[in-house]
Amino acid sequence: MAKIIFVTGGVVSSLGKGIVAASLGNILQNEGFSVKIKKLDPYLNIDPGTMNPTQHGEVFVTNDGGETDLDLGHYERFTGKCSSRHDNVTSGRIYQRLLEKERRGEYLGKTVQVVPHVTDLIKEFIMQDVEKYDFTICEIGGTVGDIEQQAFLEAIRQTRYDFGRQNTMSLHVTLLPYINASDEIKTKPTQNSVKDLMSYGIAADVLVCRTSRPLEEGDKKKLSAFCNVDLKNVIEAPDVKNIYEIPIIYAQNGLGRCVLQYFNLQQNKELFEKNLTPWANFVKSANEAKEVRKIAIVGKYISSKDSYKSLIESIYHACIHQNIKPEIHLVDAKDIMSIKEAENKLAGFHCAVIAGGFGTDGILGKIHCITYLRENNIPMLGICLGMQLSVIEFARNVAGLNVTSSEFNDLFSNFNDAKYIVDIMQNWKTDTGDDIVRTKDADLGGTMRLGSYISHILPNTLAHQVYQKDEIRERHRHRYEVDIKYREKLAEFGGVFSSLSPDGKLPEIFEIHKFRDKNGKENELKFFITVQFHPEFNSNPLSPNPIFVSLIKACI
Repeated sequence: MAKIIFVTGGVVSSLGKGIVAASLGNILQNEGFSVKIKKLDPYLNIDPGTMNPTQHGEVFVTNDGGETDLDLGHYERFTGKCSSRHDNVTSGRIYQRLLEKERRGEYLGKTVQVVPHVTDLIKEFIMQDVEKYDFTICEIGGTVGDIEQQAFLEAIRQTRYDFGRQNTMSLHVTLLPYINASDEIKTKPTQNSVKDLMSYGIAADVLVCRTSRPLEEGDKKKLSAFCNVDLKNVIEAPDVKNIYEIPIIYAQNGLGRCVLQYFNLQQNKELFEKNLTPWANFVKSANEAKEVRKIAIVGKYISSKDSYKSLIESIYHACIHQNIKPEIHLVDAKDIMSIKEAENKLAGFHCAVIAGGFGTDGILGKIHCITYLRENNIPMLGICLGMQLSVIEFARNVAGLNVTSSEFNDLFSNFNDAKYIVDIMQNWKTDTGDDIVRTKDADLGGTMRLGSYISHILPNTLAHQVYQKDEIRERHRHRYEVDIKYREKLAEFGGVFSSLSPDGKLPEIFEIHKFRDKNGKENELKFFITVQFHPEFNSNPLSPNPIFVSLIKACI
């Protein structure tokens, strides 16, 4: 029978519950079981799509077009399995469905309440497709005690009762703070957190204890006694420099063993070691890498590294596969007002990524960086907005075209006469032939090209050299598109749309190999490629995205 594991967190936020859930999924997969990981977020937004990345972190896009929590990126990277838009739910989505059902009269005049109506919808999400997998891991966002969590914890209590304690597990992630003055680890916050969880009718079966110092046996016995958790189920979770070591460390500390024993399932050590070998080899390569490359990410949400989580991890994957130790730095485009300032910020970097984003702030800073990188032949990858700005920069500074984007049409001094080379495409077809219509007046969440799309790559291009394929499928998240009608004019100067949508209307990749400047001089670039999609959402430690690998190769 299928098993469900609920992952909750206590004491403080940002404990890494997503990494714990992803690592457990990794361990169980290596034991030979099928795993699905879901995320339940108590906030009232419908999804994270319109949330500020500096507050919530990146929006992770699934193949089927879901705008989801960044933890789904961890799930995909640690398990190698694609998540779905149906693997993430929020309180906002739950209440939206609740009110839609109420308006349709589906509750037959009953008084609609948190219990049972809200909790029933949460349970419905938890139980969806649960029988298709050996294990379903459900991570609950927030911290036990948050008012927003109450309905979710009640739904978990009911699910454990309905589905059976023998088929469900409560795994509680907690913090053991170290007090420097007394030189001791304190267990009281964890005791109180477990007590809070029990007040909702949920007893913790496993404790994953985050700690900066090694746990003594006495600490484990104390936690076991006061939290009513079996001693072997108190798992030490030490701080590490490399998050990809975590599944290995947790397995060594007994997490996989205690979960399987709880469910009366057998471990297969030989199979586990065999399946873990590629992962362990990646970690070994990461720890042994010595040759350093400095890589800049030029963005606008740099106050939180989580804003570019998948991008940072994708660069890391590519570097390790090339035996490179990356030094990744975030560069704030909003602070760059000239090409000279771009030079000051980017001098000494071996390559750079111009990241995506929305809104007008930081636009000119990114354009100045693109100009500097192009003119100084520094390997560069542009992503999403990074591609659009690269097209604008090349069109204005090399091809001599007065063009801009309708997203920020007043940034240039001569914008009154400028033509839109980047605009919202209002009518186009998907790769399955469906007609899509978008307008500028639609809700922000309804004007995006989202999810995985096919694009065709032209032969004898850098893009084809990178992917070694005629056709690729990558994930998109953007509102604006580059206009294909400028294709021939840009090509005259060496700017090439090397990949297009299946209908040939939407440029997917813009690259420059050789370009002719205004003075007629021909310039050859090492690596200048920009993409409309987000390749960072298709990368994991065992299979880095080819475009990041090619970027790193270009600066070795």
